[in-house]
Amino acid sequence: MSQPDARNRLAQLSKDRGASLASLSELLGRNTSYLQQFIKKGSPRKLEEGDRRTLAEFFGVDESELGAPESTAKEKSYIPRRLAPETGYIDVPRLNIGASAGPGALPDAEEAFDAFRFSRRWLAEQGLEGAKLQAITVEGDSMEPLLNDGDEILIDTSERPFRDGVHVVRLGDTLMVKRVAQAGAGRFSLLSQNLAYPPVDVAADEMQVIGRVVWKGGRI
Repeated sequence: MSQPDARNRLAQLSKDRGASLASLSELLGRNTSYLQQFIKKGSPRKLEEGDRRTLAEFFGVDESELGAPESTAKEKSYIPRRLAPETGYIDVPRLNIGASAGPGALPDAEEAFDAFRFSRRWLAEQGLEGAKLQAITVEGDSMEPLLNDGDEILIDTSERPFRDGVHVVRLGDTLMVKRVAQAGAGRFSLLSQNLAYPPVDVAADEMQVIGRVVWKGGRI
């Protein structure tokens, strides 16, 4: 497999497994931006053999999928190995984004700076097995008392039929967390929990649903 293909394959494996590139870089004993630079900038040009082997074992794939020459991969008797700390857990990326629960806020960046680790069993119990999860921060008070300023929320970005509930939505360059309800005729109402904030009525083509809020965490 060519190196561009190997980079694409690693990015897909990371996404499917729910493992952030930062956490995978730490698994290799590298700085947190190592694999991000490999995938997006092609630096290093190819993975070192030891790093490639560790990642292949983690994902349970052949090393050739991550850029090893076919002859090299075939010469090795490969036995998939799961690293004990990772077996029952999924890393959910924490993004450097604030979703406004007030008048609106512009996101700074959308790259993960950290990760939450969740038990696969717990996620399944919550009906979130296979969900595409990301963690972002709530800013503002319009969703109090349900969501408070500074709370971190998990959003499921899986493509599913829309249903009313609490969602993160984008209006232009503004990211907001609101209770979203269908208002008929291709329109939606963005509702705040804090009654000091009036509902906002928008057309479907004015709004992009980023994901459904499925969990929150914050200080007591």
